[in-house]
Amino acid sequence: MTTLVKDLFEMPLTISRIITSALLMITCLFLLSFRRPSVPEKAPKLLSFFDNWPIVGATRFFTSRFAFFHDGVRSSRTSNFSFWIGKNFVIGLSGDESRQVFFQSGQLGMAEGNEDGSQQRSMKRVQSGYVILFGGGPRVKNDEGSEVVQEAGFPRYFLTRTLHLLRRENISRNISPFVNDIKNRLDELPSQNGIMDPFVSIYQIVYQLTMRQVGCTEIASDMNKIKHTLSLYEAIEKSSNAVNVIFPWLPTFSLIRRTIAGGKLYFIFKSIINDRKKKGRRENDALQHLIDMGDSMNNMLQVCSAAPLVFLFSYKSWSKLTHRYSQFSIGVVFAGLQNTGINAAYLLAYIGTSPYWMERVRAELDGVLDKYAPDHSLPLTERYKLIPIEGWEAEMPLIDLCLRETIRLQLGGTMYRRNISNYDVAIGTEVIPSGAFAPLTFAKAYQTSDIHQDPEVYPDPGRWDPGRYLPDRAEDKRKPFGYVGWGAGKFPCVGTRLYSSADLILPRAMTKVLIIA
Repeated sequence: MTTLVKDLFEMPLTISRIITSALLMITCLFLLSFRRPSVPEKAPKLLSFFDNWPIVGATRFFTSRFAFFHDGVRSSRTSNFSFWIGKNFVIGLSGDESRQVFFQSGQLGMAEGNEDGSQQRSMKRVQSGYVILFGGGPRVKNDEGSEVVQEAGFPRYFLTRTLHLLRRENISRNISPFVNDIKNRLDELPSQNGIMDPFVSIYQIVYQLTMRQVGCTEIASDMNKIKHTLSLYEAIEKSSNAVNVIFPWLPTFSLIRRTIAGGKLYFIFKSIINDRKKKGRRENDALQHLIDMGDSMNNMLQVCSAAPLVFLFSYKSWSKLTHRYSQFSIGVVFAGLQNTGINAAYLLAYIGTSPYWMERVRAELDGVLDKYAPDHSLPLTERYKLIPIEGWEAEMPLIDLCLRETIRLQLGGTMYRRNISNYDVAIGTEVIPSGAFAPLTFAKAYQTSDIHQDPEVYPDPGRWDPGRYLPDRAEDKRKPFGYVGWGAGKFPCVGTRLYSSADLILPRAMTKVLIIA
């Protein structure tokens, strides 16, 4: 090897020598950039070489995640295990104790900091588990060079705006537009055979309702804009892949498509805001609230559009466009669309194939209608509009049970947390290392099927049975955090009211003859 290097540098200065030297240098830098420090002593057992390939790490985490987690749990004495995703050190958790730590520990979070501010300083060096393992792409920086998602106060800003938009009075004012949207969309479905695919039709309706609640009227009321913006959101969603997670700096075609889609979304919202200001026009929607609150353009886009925009633009000229507004707007819509859209479709499918629950849910709906809209001479759509928000939220418990069970079966993904403290988090005799060990990223992942498919908690766990949650059975109470579909502990889902759209869609859809295709 020494002779080879000596001969290389004694060669005449030719194109061949320059190319060879450049390739050697690039290769060395590439390998050095993926050099991994040793695994902390008390971290859970590291998976075998075949699940921790050099440079790329655990590829099965992306290709067959359920089997990967199952094998990882079986290979470990404690049911916890660790693995690499590129340079990111990830800990997979399983079992009752680990689940409680995952949801209760104040040291685990996404972008929070300690009250004394020390964690805000350390957060300048880290990203949340979701950001890292979802492959967000390049990071957005503000004019001071700080990453937007890590700015002190941003999590509080995001939470405050979201909670305001989902307050009861704000949901209530949209009930009538919601019902009209649902009626108009369902009336567009084929009427001769009554066949529909809920994973297309219902998904689009949920997007429209979500945009009306946390987005803007101009898009929610225009079907062409609905379809166009939905295609952009879907383009962003589909662009996330293993390559972008492992090599976040690599300008792949998917990242380019993601950037283009994000830019188009930004300019759609920007043109709407500019048009309102130019004409002095006001709308009673989420976007108008942000304008009235004096939020900057960037802040407003965060509320009304999708989280991936936070990570789309790496150049400073773009950073001014995508500061807080583009994060929040897009983040809220994505959260409502991806979860509510899929589960609302499955909810219809499950109820439509269960005569027992179909009959009980119909009786429940009839009872609520007779209470708040007893005039049967009114069109059914108008009667739905007379049901107040209290009726939708509190007087349809059977629909809520059906939705809860649907989420249990369909929420088969992975939840992520990040040790954002300066200390290790103990799980029995093992620890989750502190995220302060730069350049490592210590994240923890929890597979929801660990509890939702546990036969000790849910007998015959693959069967759809909303009766599991009735007081006389209460299967979800058999273990701590026996149900995590709405989040749990210190991390409850703040957007549960977005699921009210499922309650609104179901009654109208059930008035049609449905054959689930």
